[in-house]
Amino acid sequence: MMAELQQLLQNPVVLYPLLAWSIIWKGLALWRAARLRQAGWYIALLVINTVGIFEIIYLLATKKRYKEMFW
Repeated sequence: MMAELQQLLQNPVVLYPLLAWSIIWKGLALWRAARLRQAGWYIALLVINTVGIFEIIYLLATKKRYKEMFW
């Protein structure tokens, strides 16, 4: 199972879209954390790599506050 997953992730057809997905979500979440001046969240988002899952949860959780401050 682990060897199959490792082999799958070494395939450029899978790896590059996965990297792009992760970088886009991480960038959006880091940008929002910086705008909201949440240094702790910024560091956590920078360090923890979950292929975008943690970042998406953060963006959804801060959606209301962000809209109140900047819209």
